Amino acid sequence: MAGYRATVEWKRLGAKFIDQKYQRVHTWTFENGLTMKAAASHHIVPESYTDLSVIDPEEAFTASVASCHMLWFLSLAAGKGFLVNEYLDHSEGILEKNSEGNLAMTRIIIRPVVIFDADRAPNETDFIELHEKAHKKCFIANSIKSEILIKPKMKTDPAL
Repeated sequence: MAGYRATVEWKRLGAKFIDQKYQRVHTWTFENGLTMKAAASHHIVPESYTDLSVIDPEEAFTASVASCHMLWFLSLAAGKGFLVNEYLDHSEGILEKNSEGNLAMTRIIIRPVVIFDADRAPNETDFIELHEKAHKKCFIANSIKSEILIKPKMKTDPAL
């Protein structure tokens, strides 16, 4: 078993608070000392109460699912002897009401474009199978109720 820790810190900084007119910017600090600012999404609160230049939890959630999938995909591809030159994913998380009527991240769409070395690339069947196996191994995907759609594309580079 592994444990993961993060510290989330927010301060009122003199805002009235009970009128709901307070800043939603806060700090995430991780075990390795990395600190980053986060804030509520501008889709949830007025822009004057957030910071568009920092990450919001919904973006982080989407990136976490996509990153976990990518890391498993790369590991599986390497294990099969396929040479990945580049992996680019423009993933998207959908926030909407779920079947219980609550706002939830109901769907994550992963759109990886994977560029392989032409001499060490899988066929289309193996490529899709790698994504299916990566999805099954991804602990983040295995931990959530959100639907995850994977729409991969494969390209090849000439041998380097």
